[in-house]
Amino acid sequence: MNMAQMEGAAHRAANSRTLDRLARLGMACRGILYGLIGFLALQIAFFGGSGGKEADKTGALEIVREQSFGTVLLWLMVVGFVALTLWQLSEALIGRGRTKDRLESAGRTAVYALIVATLLSLLLRGDAGGSTDEQSKDLTAKLMDLPAGQFLVGLIGLGLIALGAYWAHKGWKKRFLKDLRTGEMPAKARELAEKLGMAGYLARGVIAVAAGIFVIQAAVTYDPDQAKGIDSTLRSLAETPVGPWLLGIVAIGLLLFAVYCFFEARWHRV
Repeated sequence: MNMAQMEGAAHRAANSRTLDRLARLGMACRGILYGLIGFLALQIAFFGGSGGKEADKTGALEIVREQSFGTVLLWLMVVGFVALTLWQLSEALIGRGRTKDRLESAGRTAVYALIVATLLSLLLRGDAGGSTDEQSKDLTAKLMDLPAGQFLVGLIGLGLIALGAYWAHKGWKKRFLKDLRTGEMPAKARELAEKLGMAGYLARGVIAVAAGIFVIQAAVTYDPDQAKGIDSTLRSLAETPVGPWLLGIVAIGLLLFAVYCFFEARWHRV
């Protein structure tokens, strides 16, 4: 099989109805994750704790596992996130979009692949491989051991801040609407999707910027423990002068983004 044939086969796979439907399942599963993380963050903001769960994907997946139908749902999430991984990989490798769009797809591929690995670890070994806080600190420590590692960690922190600014801008300008088939949406659904997506992307932007600041602090102080995952980043928002209200607003934003994910599952351009 030559390169043209391989590319043609990849295009057919990427455009298949089966992958389309499974990717939409993955978008719905993504909504479940964001909803649970938002729920945990809301508990931290107004009740001082989250029942011993981390407010990140690990804590969210543990909540799913504890349900009577948890194992079945976790396997469905594996299927959905594998489909999302394959879809974004095809967009990164053979997509016809701009370089920026392909790089964004490559980043999503890595994120979805990590979620698949976490799901499989939880299902097959009984643990999710540690919280995002532990993973962030371990990765930061390993990077700092490399030549120019402190500089590299600082660049990652700046990258997270840039990502947060990009998400906030995307939400404020409603750029996410280009990913939806808005022409097929009822007027009220489109209006609601605008509000949900705007709130959700702004909340994600705040979290990414805050996480980036902590990573830069880790680089400046040469202390990997300063790096924070999603859970510690969210908890730190409650320690600002605004108090738990800032975390509460961000948590509500995550819950609204969770609902937006179901709009994506219905009307996203796949």
